[in-house]
Amino acid sequence: MTRPEVTLHIGDVHVTRDPVMVKTVVGSCIAVCLFDPVTRVGGMNHFMLPAPAHGDDGGFDRARFGIHAMDLLIGGMQKLGGDRRRLQAKVFGGGHVLMLPQHAESVPERNIRFIEEFMAAEAIPVLSRDLGGYLPRRVHFCTETGKVYVKRLGQQTLRQTRTEEKEHLRSLGRSARAGEVTLFNA
Repeated sequence: MTRPEVTLHIGDVHVTRDPVMVKTVVGSCIAVCLFDPVTRVGGMNHFMLPAPAHGDDGGFDRARFGIHAMDLLIGGMQKLGGDRRRLQAKVFGGGHVLMLPQHAESVPERNIRFIEEFMAAEAIPVLSRDLGGYLPRRVHFCTETGKVYVKRLGQQTLRQTRTEEKEHLRSLGRSARAGEVTLFNA
């Protein structure tokens, strides 16, 4: 079956009822795939950090932060008929790709801790996860089935992912493009 494809970057959220292959590559970032098996509404986000720094609301690019990206993803699912009580999650990322010292407050560790605590607090079951490690991952999510394909990537992609994430971290202090929620068949 041929289906449209959508590629997400840091700060993007995509929700749909249509059969779509949503793709992304995550390093220290997190990608969350949500699926309602009854309505077949599916969506994915891709965020960089758990929350804005104290006193920062995230500005125009709020979806780069997990707390906002999760609200946008869940809200988008509900707008298209998804029921919060039926949502199922699959989570990926949190790899140590930035070559920074590994400790409890590193970006990947904070991201992993955030998404695990968020899912537990919201009582959203996590059916599968691939978190941590040292390599980026390519994630492909079939929105009509909830099936996810994950591939750990090699050194070439590691260098590219590291460069992109470092640039994005530097841009957090500057205005960036707005994170979007894209709804289809609304």
